[in-house]
Amino acid sequence: MERVTKLASEKPVVIFSKSSCCMSHTIKSLFYDFGVNLAVHELDEIHEGSEIEQALLRLGRKPSVPAIFIGGELVGGTNEVMSLHLNRSLIPMLRRVGALWNLKQTSSSCKTLASLGVAFPRYQMDRVTKLASEKPVVIFSKSSCCMSHTIKTLFYDFGVDLAVNELDKIPRGCEIEQALLRLGCNPSVPAVFIGGELVGGANEVMTLHLNRSLVPILKQVGALWV
Repeated sequence: MERVTKLASEKPVVIFSKSSCCMSHTIKSLFYDFGVNLAVHELDEIHEGSEIEQALLRLGRKPSVPAIFIGGELVGGTNEVMSLHLNRSLIPMLRRVGALWNLKQTSSSCKTLASLGVAFPRYQMDRVTKLASEKPVVIFSKSSCCMSHTIKTLFYDFGVDLAVNELDKIPRGCEIEQALLRLGCNPSVPAVFIGGELVGGANEVMTLHLNRSLVPILKQVGALWV
């Protein structure tokens, strides 16, 4: 237990993780995208990993990973961190403990098309509708977007029958992004469609996941293989 306490105080944010754990990867990606001053201890790769895992279990972590400490205090696991993120409490907490190197600001040149007077092609809205109906779950994403990666990982971990359209890799992806913005997606990605209907972005999907509504919805549209 003393070893956990010591390690948890080494950095403003400390994550106990396993390299094979999908949700650990999701949480690490979230913090890395914020530019957090972070230490990660992979319990399946360090000599005393088994003993540390037992200590985390005694602290009430179940599952044992990911276990996130902020300012030396145990915050919890995936659900607790995502709840803080969704209610906009996470960033202020990180700032209080000096955990942020630089909060990244993302922008898209696609979002300036309307202001430049570029006409919006109606067929791109039709293309979004067509693509959104190709699979029970369809995600419009960008390969460089951390939250897109987080949402894709969540669905892949469920074993979902999934289609992903990376807007920075497909032809005329910028126009599709404009269509998503017109549908109310802000930011434009990730944009998640389930059963052909727009569910929303990362916040909406994680809210469904945290209140245990996501899996029943996926089952209703035949999105789960098992």
